[in-house]
Amino acid sequence: MQTSSSTTDSGESLAAAWREDLMVLTKARLSFLVIVTTFVGFLLASGSDIDWLLLVHTLFGSALTALGAAVFNQLMEIDSDARMRRTQDRPLPAGRIPPVVAFGIGWLLAAFGLVHLGIKVNIHACYLAAATLLIYLFIYTPLKRRSSTNTLVGAVSGAIPPLIGWVGAGGGYGVEAAFLFGLLFLWQLPHFLAINWMYRDQYREAGFVMWSNQDESGALTSGLAVFFSALLVSLMAVPWWSGVAGWPTLAGGLLLSLGMLILALRFRRVRDRAAARKLFFYTLIYLPAILVVLVVFWK
Repeated sequence: MQTSSSTTDSGESLAAAWREDLMVLTKARLSFLVIVTTFVGFLLASGSDIDWLLLVHTLFGSALTALGAAVFNQLMEIDSDARMRRTQDRPLPAGRIPPVVAFGIGWLLAAFGLVHLGIKVNIHACYLAAATLLIYLFIYTPLKRRSSTNTLVGAVSGAIPPLIGWVGAGGGYGVEAAFLFGLLFLWQLPHFLAINWMYRDQYREAGFVMWSNQDESGALTSGLAVFFSALLVSLMAVPWWSGVAGWPTLAGGLLLSLGMLILALRFRRVRDRAAARKLFFYTLIYLPAILVVLVVFWK
């Protein structure tokens, strides 16, 4: 009985470890952000007439594509992840999952996700998901070793998911879609600038070329954070100006975005790790808060 119990416990531990490795391999927590922003894009395009089954198909296909992209990204960066303290215990550099197995998982997830979007949603959603995948893997990932502009390219791929939801619900490529893209694009930049500066030594060790790599004083990184935060404040006027949202959206958007600008200015003035961390944590609060404002007050 004791041997049987030990065997069962061992099997459960292995299963739990395998599930955790799969979560890391697919960057499940980061992929959840794709699901949330796709969901919001779908809701905003739908208004009060929501096709719930179509929403499920849109989220399902988008999630699978995002999970597959994360797997391929880690396959392409095994060596870099092995040299970076933050990532060296991931399942691929640590040797817990063979690359050939990861390739199969990534291929199945991405292919099935794109096909599902094309068949069950519409071709526009499929094209946008494919564009996200291609930009992320074949432009952003290799560019990380060559140019600091990789952050801008990565922000492009990260800004497309709400558009997948928008066109999935039948929305067009108008001002509203441009606003959603701009919101996600600009939000990501102060977010990643703060991370890059806090871990600049590790990024250098891994061979990644970032704006913050040689920015020991924080002058460049903090200046860029202020610039993109100021653009985000300006962007908040677009829904009100275009007539798709009223004063509550404008007020809420300005208030939240000004909070980010204030923290970016503090980072610019102080230029220490604590200020960068405060900016980083505020970006984590900002995104769900602004999405709630949009869902509640969007016309």
